[in-house]
Amino acid sequence: MTDTHRPDLTDAPARKALGQHFLFDPSILHRTALAAGPVKGRVVIEVGPGPGGLTRALLDEGAGKVIAVETDPRFADALLLWPEARDGRLLVLQKDARKVNFEQLVIEAGATEPAMIIGNLPYNVGTPLLVGWLKAGDWRGEMALMFQKEVAERICAAPGTDHYGRLAVLAQSATRPHIAFTLPPGAFTPPPKVDSAVAVLEPLPADQRFEHIDLLEQVTGAAFGQRRKMMRAALKPFAKKHGMKAADWLESVGIDPTARAETLSQDDFRRLAASLAN
Repeated sequence: MTDTHRPDLTDAPARKALGQHFLFDPSILHRTALAAGPVKGRVVIEVGPGPGGLTRALLDEGAGKVIAVETDPRFADALLLWPEARDGRLLVLQKDARKVNFEQLVIEAGATEPAMIIGNLPYNVGTPLLVGWLKAGDWRGEMALMFQKEVAERICAAPGTDHYGRLAVLAQSATRPHIAFTLPPGAFTPPPKVDSAVAVLEPLPADQRFEHIDLLEQVTGAAFGQRRKMMRAALKPFAKKHGMKAADWLESVGIDPTARAETLSQDDFRRLAASLAN
């Protein structure tokens, strides 16, 4: 059993409103810390450190600097008392992660290579944070993120599978994702109602990334918003706003207007989004 009362971890109850579920098992925490590769010497962003279990694992594994973003003052204040916070290896920012300029934080931290993002994300903000990071520039490197298992499956899904949708297309336009491992509810305190999984997202080489992710987000939102419909019907309102007929637009980029969104490939969606940028 893990001692959940280590002096450097904050003993405070999780708050349901903040989507908090804490990990204390050192083996799981170190496995999470290294899921995306070695952290030694790297700048690592951690969102939602809570009691600090993963923060401690990252520091113990040799992270050059950990930037911990925590909205809950109970945990942010406690982390500021750690020796690493006093010597500059741990930077603590008490703020809602959705309102943080991560690129500026990385610049201020003096990173000489892309920053890693590793975290047991609060369930209620994980997806919007990921979408924002997918749009990031060269400052963002490898990511290892804990999600509800279903969300992780949606990130990694292939065309034609049950979980394939907007999130898979967006994630795979900038990264190569895979599920590193899964965890049952009992691994957390308090236990969530569902299994969880760590998704690792490795950045694609620059020449393989899609540059118009904002447009891709719009197209996939329209296409999967009515996923039971053929593409010509699902995209009809969206195409009309852009002064086009959906069927003509689809045919112009080589897509069958009678196809459904879940059958389209990453390249299909890229062609649709890129046509809007011309």
